[in-house]
Amino acid sequence: MDTRINLISKSTHDDVWVRHICDSAQVMALASPHARHWVDIGSGGGLPGLVVAILAKELNPQLRVTLIESDQRKAVFLRTVVRELQLSATVQAKRIEAVGPLKADVISARALAELSDLLRMTHSFMGENTQCLFMKGKNWSKEVKEAEKSWQFQAERFISKTNHEAVILSVRNVTGAPRSE
Repeated sequence: MDTRINLISKSTHDDVWVRHICDSAQVMALASPHARHWVDIGSGGGLPGLVVAILAKELNPQLRVTLIESDQRKAVFLRTVVRELQLSATVQAKRIEAVGPLKADVISARALAELSDLLRMTHSFMGENTQCLFMKGKNWSKEVKEAEKSWQFQAERFISKTNHEAVILSVRNVTGAPRSE
């Protein structure tokens, strides 16, 4: 039985530091230093959620991170890192839709789904001042236009420091009717 799991793509093994760690770390600088609850959806190998939790240990010790990952093997990995590094984080090994309301200050996702779907999946986690930090690729503007058909929101884009074609969308003040697809 093969017990290995792919936390990152084989094609990015040689560039782990920039492609994954630095890429994930840049979202921390965009969030409010007063944030107390960060929810990372589709956490996978912990990008950006684990990186945020590691940085928060030093930069924002009041911040607790919730990592949501439905793959049980990846959830075990995430729990192990949280325990070994004594991070202020918890792992919910469930599908995003099965997690109850969380009222996060910050919600993050990296390469998980289109913006419309992300807003639908995370709507129940949002409070009045929630900031969503969604890491998007070169088609981000198409995703924003599509999402605007069903949602109202304010979005600000930040060019990724690790990939000039990618952006981090900072989304706030989300309203609209979440629909099941």
